[in-house]
Amino acid sequence: MAERERVMRMSVEQPLWRALSGYRVLTMLYAVGLFVSGYEHFRRPGVAIGYYAVLSVWTLATLPRVANAAACTKRFLAADLTVALSGILLTPVADSPARVLDGGPTLPSIWTAGAVLAFAIKGGWRWAAVASTLVAAANLVERGAPARDTVHNVVLVWVASIAIGYVVEVARASERTLARALEIEAATRERERLARDIHDGVLQVLAMVQRRGAVLGGEAADLGRLAGEQEVALRMLVSGGLVPVARTARTGAATADTDGSADTDGNAGTVVGGGPGPDDDPGSPLDLRALLAPYASARVSLAEPGAAVLLPAPEARELAAAVGAALDNVDRHAGAGARAWILVEDEPDEVVVTVRDDGPGIPEGRLAQAEGEGRLGVAQSIRGRLRDLGGRAELLSVPGQGTEVELTVPKRTKDPRGKAGRR
Repeated sequence: MAERERVMRMSVEQPLWRALSGYRVLTMLYAVGLFVSGYEHFRRPGVAIGYYAVLSVWTLATLPRVANAAACTKRFLAADLTVALSGILLTPVADSPARVLDGGPTLPSIWTAGAVLAFAIKGGWRWAAVASTLVAAANLVERGAPARDTVHNVVLVWVASIAIGYVVEVARASERTLARALEIEAATRERERLARDIHDGVLQVLAMVQRRGAVLGGEAADLGRLAGEQEVALRMLVSGGLVPVARTARTGAATADTDGSADTDGNAGTVVGGGPGPDDDPGSPLDLRALLAPYASARVSLAEPGAAVLLPAPEARELAAAVGAALDNVDRHAGAGARAWILVEDEPDEVVVTVRDDGPGIPEGRLAQAEGEGRLGVAQSIRGRLRDLGGRAELLSVPGQGTEVELTVPKRTKDPRGKAGRR
């Protein structure tokens, strides 16, 4: 909803309203200037002076009314158009007949177009068509008969106002579409985060209960069977309509398969990574090495720089959680004797973490098949996390030669003005 409000504040209508405010003031001054320059030709200058006094006061007093669509009410639009039409119809009374017949300007002159444009911006091309038609009729009455220059001016105002009204309608429709797209994008990201959380936590527990129940037998077997059924149902729910929770990744004791299934050997393991903690400041850096250190074991080698690898706390935790998900897949599929290596590289513009194992590798097409079955280990716990961080996850697997997962996260930088950004 916040994204939608931001889009509405960016509305293309606001510049149009500001332009209309300036146009009304400038054209009012222009109309007064025309009167002053041709004062000696007016038959009843007092009528013109009275009208221009009303026009000036009205224009300046109603500037707040043309500040935005909410302030520009239908009642105001009707009154504004009445002022314009009255000026057109008063022109033969104030000006000399010769000037009227020669196509001299009306009292409001081009100020009238501002009243019509207000209709266009407020109500679209249909409102603009009605207002411009009334102005055209008033101009024809003022001249007494159609004239070439009068028809030209009428058609110009008519076409311009309808075109602007149509553009405004298209812009409004585009803004609504953009706002809806932003809402859908935000909801999708939240759902993807929940999918990762469920995979890293709930599905692991259900898989563990299913396996342990089958081993123990008896009532435990029934409990394990029910847990297996709930695991399948939950996977289908997650893959169809996903929804957020605190993110966690487990150490080598917890296991989650590469195709997205989740198991554990009964030890919950140390919680590493996941969502920001209660005391995390998104702007404060966190040493990634401290989050990856618990993963090191007799079977997992960790190679890291000698200096701290600093990332904003939420990003460091998410990257560590993705590493944990990759190691879970090694535990599940590479075999009991497989080894894994973690390499941390601190580049000037990015941090790269590579997880490699010497297992049997992943059969071709297995990842796509697993994602279609609702198994989201790689799709969400690894690739989804890196995508949300603005990074990337690349997976290379050769049957018989192991699997390598390369996780890359760009570093945050600050420009000379102190504004945070990404390289």
